[in-house]
Amino acid sequence: MKSGTRGAIDVFERWRAVGLIGGWQTAASLCYYSIFAATGFVREAFSLSESLVGVFLTAALVGYTVALFPSGAAVDGYGERPVMLAGLAGLALAAVAMPFAPTYAVALGVAVILGAAYSTAMPASNRGIVAAAPTGRTNLAMGFKQVGVTTGSAAASLVVTGVAAVAAWQVGFWAIGLLAVGYAALFGVRYRGRPGTGELSIPDVRGLFGRPTYVTLVAAGFFIGASIFTMLGYIVLFVQDAVGTSPALGGVALALTQLTGSGARIGAGSLADRLGSARGAALVALGQLGLGGTLFGALALAPRSIALALVLFAGLGVSIHGSTGVFYSCLTELVDDDEVGAATAGGQTAINLGGVVTPPLFGLLVETAGYNAAWALLAGTAGLGAVLLLTVVRRPSGGTWI
Repeated sequence: MKSGTRGAIDVFERWRAVGLIGGWQTAASLCYYSIFAATGFVREAFSLSESLVGVFLTAALVGYTVALFPSGAAVDGYGERPVMLAGLAGLALAAVAMPFAPTYAVALGVAVILGAAYSTAMPASNRGIVAAAPTGRTNLAMGFKQVGVTTGSAAASLVVTGVAAVAAWQVGFWAIGLLAVGYAALFGVRYRGRPGTGELSIPDVRGLFGRPTYVTLVAAGFFIGASIFTMLGYIVLFVQDAVGTSPALGGVALALTQLTGSGARIGAGSLADRLGSARGAALVALGQLGLGGTLFGALALAPRSIALALVLFAGLGVSIHGSTGVFYSCLTELVDDDEVGAATAGGQTAINLGGVVTPPLFGLLVETAGYNAAWALLAGTAGLGAVLLLTVVRRPSGGTWI
């Protein structure tokens, strides 16, 4: 076989693996983000205040965050494939169980389990992308994989709210669980993955956090997570309560945010590949967070109109929600290949902590001062994230690009 033909086959196989990982990410996010689309129904089912809705979302993030480092260690030790299969099975089970929760307390417990199962997503999928991506196309491949997050969550918003319009909202969760089980079976047959070290060991957290550039990037992740998770958790309620439209239109707004975020993740990854290196990825993320902060400020000041809300949320999809692909690309370029699982766990932990802290605070501001003050809070979190990314781009003293 000629070398050119072998090369073409190798590139095809690499992109095929990237596609399978992207599909897995879509199925996993379909399960996890179903609870964000169901905030209105959960509020009604358990007679919750806006701040208690935030606690419900926080419960999932707590489970997600607590399980991240164990998931990262399992990925580095045993490879991504078995961890991804176990994670998707757990997500499907939790999605099917959620509608059966008889009380708010039980719903919180199921949310914790859902989040713990989703903790496998970023360490495992990022490791797979680093191994599979064609040479020089890692940022694009990472962006493509991250589209799975926005595609899955957009589909979840449409399934949950769409099914609720014609049947009980619980049916949407059961359909999502079945879809996840089906993809897990396909993934298990088609994806081989890369083996791990064969040993389960405690991640070298001290070594990772001894790198100033990595620490600064992880700190920026806190504010990225605060902005993304809070925005996603309250879009449906904002459109329903402040704009005065139906939950179905709230689902459309959430889906639009996810879809524009999908396109932005691919575009941002391609641009970062052109710029090259971790610095290029950080620069693209910096521009996105700067734009996102401006749009949050506009959302706080703009008149209540569904058309204007859709435009602003579409822009926030391009900016805030479209930034995670290049964030992870930058992060994985700062560490060795055998540290990707643990390093991703550190970055995702920071993102999740932002999501744990901020949604209840956002809900409290809505209750006491209104949505204008709450959106202004997110303008501030996006701005602080941009400041930290600027520090990463300029390389802090003692920081090195690895």
